[in-house]
Amino acid sequence: MSDPTSRGIAELSAWIDRGSAHRDPEAVTWARLAKITEEAGEVVAAYIGATGQNPRKGVTHAHADVEAELLDVAITALAALEHLRGHDARSIPLLEEKVAATLRRAGLEVPGPSDPQQS
Repeated sequence: MSDPTSRGIAELSAWIDRGSAHRDPEAVTWARLAKITEEAGEVVAAYIGATGQNPRKGVTHAHADVEAELLDVAITALAALEHLRGHDARSIPLLEEKVAATLRRAGLEVPGPSDPQQS
């Protein structure tokens, strides 16, 4: 049983794939992976705009825009993962496993399901 967020990401990914059904499958995968990089570029552009680093343009974004772009990167990456896995709606459990493994490697405590810090 998958969680609603994983199912939503899997459905979004499948919808994207249906729109590319006429394209070569390898080209579709390359496009899905390249999209992550494009979204990451938008994070940088939003941060430049939020900090006014371009004197010609000044401040053009808010920090909330940077946060939104970071979330776009995360959604895009998770949807690409669903694409690679055949839309099995396991993106969030796999992310949770990856976060737990990374915490263990860093020597940090892995929060348990009843840990109040987790919510």
